[in-house]
Amino acid sequence: MRKFYYLFILIVISCNVGLAQSRKSVSILGDSYSTFEGFMQPKTNSSWYSTTTKPETDVTSVKQTWWNKFIEENGYQLCINNSFSGSTICNTGYDKADFSDRSFITRMPGLGFPDIILIFGGTNDSWADSPLGDFKYGGWTKDDLFKFRPAMAYMLDHVIHNYQNVEIYFILNTDLKKEINDSVKNICQHYGVACVELQNIDKKNGHPTIKGMSQISEQLKMFIAENSNALDSNTIDSCW
Repeated sequence: MRKFYYLFILIVISCNVGLAQSRKSVSILGDSYSTFEGFMQPKTNSSWYSTTTKPETDVTSVKQTWWNKFIEENGYQLCINNSFSGSTICNTGYDKADFSDRSFITRMPGLGFPDIILIFGGTNDSWADSPLGDFKYGGWTKDDLFKFRPAMAYMLDHVIHNYQNVEIYFILNTDLKKEINDSVKNICQHYGVACVELQNIDKKNGHPTIKGMSQISEQLKMFIAENSNALDSNTIDSCW
């Protein structure tokens, strides 16, 4: 009888492991909009959102974040959230400071082995008045990567070639400079990367509220449903 009991336990464990492996994994490369204290990798990444109640935001639970809602409501699993508050895509940050220690192009290799990559950036490049630079799709120099357009292209080029057979979506924030919006859409089109252009997101102090987080998740889900059936299929690939 005991043998049958242990056999039953092994079957249950095996089924649960198989179910977990069949769930698509999602990695996020983002800025403050995608942070939540204790849920980013590396853990040293700066966070905007946390469980602490503060006047700047009403978001106090990871379950209220756009990415957690998107993952949970679609039956996916989180691979890595490599988001860093205040980070720019290029290496030029606020007051023209060198942000190469936190930029998207520095962090982009650290996304694990996901099935889906969600890139949500450009906000701080817009707010910090990072230099635009020229559209450039190869032969990037160190100086190029301190400018938005070549850095954006460099990032998408890297992600496409280093995360093969992965679904990639770029999420474009609202209320950014026209030059940033147009640049993002042009560069995404050049690389064939889907650009999810958000609309009318509720914010407080420039950051999504609980309502805004839900709007981002819903608009992302709607975009994917209308433009691709790829996320409906299962995969046995795991995050690691």
